[in-house]
Amino acid sequence: MPPKIARLAALGAFGACAAFIALFAFVAYIARPTPTGGMMLALSAVTWISVGLVVVALIVVHIAIGKQLLQLADGQPRPV
Repeated sequence: MPPKIARLAALGAFGACAAFIALFAFVAYIARPTPTGGMMLALSAVTWISVGLVVVALIVVHIAIGKQLLQLADGQPRPV
């Protein structure tokens, strides 16, 4: 992979982390309990925890891939 494309893909992986955080914030916002309706507090907590774990896993994977792509772009040797 050419270094310019590897660096661009790495920055895209890091940018996806911000999108995941924004998506989690949106889900947390729509799943909150409100005085006039919405979800019960227990269901809101289950939603926040389950979606939060998925988002954290996605962020960890994207950071790991982004780091590897940056190393590839810098020309550092990759361990086998």
